[in-house]
Amino acid sequence: MKHIGAVQAVVTADDSDREPTTAELDAIERELPLVLAEVDLLDAQITTLDRVPSEVDARRLRRARNRVLAARRHLANSTAVMLPGGAA
Repeated sequence: MKHIGAVQAVVTADDSDREPTTAELDAIERELPLVLAEVDLLDAQITTLDRVPSEVDARRLRRARNRVLAARRHLANSTAVMLPGGAA
């Protein structure tokens, strides 16, 4: 019986194969409200693609945009506080 050996070098774990670090998970958690607000805005925009937006649709779009802006502002302000000395 013939022995079959590996032709390539030892395969090591690639950076893309690893689990997220604690810092990465914390960053995702901080950005999650913004992501959810953007999903709500996208959902509101998709609903109005095939029809003329009604007053309720326009209100929903406006509120979704405001939530995205508020989430971005909150994220920007909290990130600035987290930097050393509070400066960017």
